[in-house]
Amino acid sequence: MKLSDEALGAIMMALQKSLMEQSDIVPVLKAMEFVPDGPSQNELTIVNPPIVQIPKNQFKQEEAEEATD
Repeated sequence: MKLSDEALGAIMMALQKSLMEQSDIVPVLKAMEFVPDGPSQNELTIVNPPIVQIPKNQFKQEEAEEATD
C-alpha cells in the first residue's frame, strides 16, 4: 500500500504543527486513522488529519518586529 496525496499532506501538516508548537509529533502520528482508499483500495488516506491553527495576532507581531529591525 501507498500513502495517498492527502495522507502525505496530513503527515506534513503534523510535522509543521509539531515544529510550530515545539511539541512531540509521535502522539499526533499515533492518533491518525488510516483507511484504504482509491479505485483499487491500494492507497491509504487519513480520516482525522491534524488541525493547525495560527493565532490572528501572530502576523501583526511579526510585521511589527520586522519594522523595528
